Amino acid sequence: MTRIILVRHCEAHGNTISVFQGHTDSDISGNGAAQLELLALRCRNMPIDAIYSSPLKRAFRTAEAINQYHHLPIQIEPRLIEINGGDWEGKSWNDELPVLYPEQMKNWNMRPFAFHPQGGEAMRDVYERIWAAITDIVKDNQGKTVCVASHGCAIRNFLCHALNKPIEELNDVDWCDNTAISVIDFDNDLHSHVISMNDASHLTPELSVFAQQTWWRPENRVDDGGENEDSCS
Repeated sequence: MTRIILVRHCEAHGNTISVFQGHTDSDISGNGAAQLELLALRCRNMPIDAIYSSPLKRAFRTAEAINQYHHLPIQIEPRLIEINGGDWEGKSWNDELPVLYPEQMKNWNMRPFAFHPQGGEAMRDVYERIWAAITDIVKDNQGKTVCVASHGCAIRNFLCHALNKPIEELNDVDWCDNTAISVIDFDNDLHSHVISMNDASHLTPELSVFAQQTWWRPENRVDDGGENEDSCS
């Protein structure tokens, strides 16, 4: 059995100003730094044999915090990166995206499997990419416990696949808070078993991004976009 501890990065600047940050290499926020202190303490006594990270600094800084008490080499895996937003990169969730791209905004909220921004990456490609990346990590670390730092949309796609759901059921998979942890076990045949999902119990309500927002709740996914303060990072 190989265990993957999958962690979303801490809050980044793009989250605080409510823009689509995808491949944009935002640095972490002050709140994000405080989140990492609690994440490091939570991971202190976890048995971790290897650590992998997306190349973006918000994920790498998260991997560094996880590694604070483990002192392992952090291995960069480019395929752990967030979805490439193309023309959506850097644009406001509330003021620009619903006006400029109403049809794709509907897809993002209601039919995410059909989302494909101009100049960017199709959601279907993210679904296949992140699965291939993590299953390759599993193959390279048989019998070990591996921590992986990645991004909200990428993690959602991976969990959908790990739950044996087709991408058409992506909207049935919840979003995760910043620094939330999911645990997935793989057998030797690469069959996945999701142990836990999106656990951010190490955060205080003051530090939790989701405690301050409501866009992520399933009942708030609406055609016009609603308030998507932080739905991609």
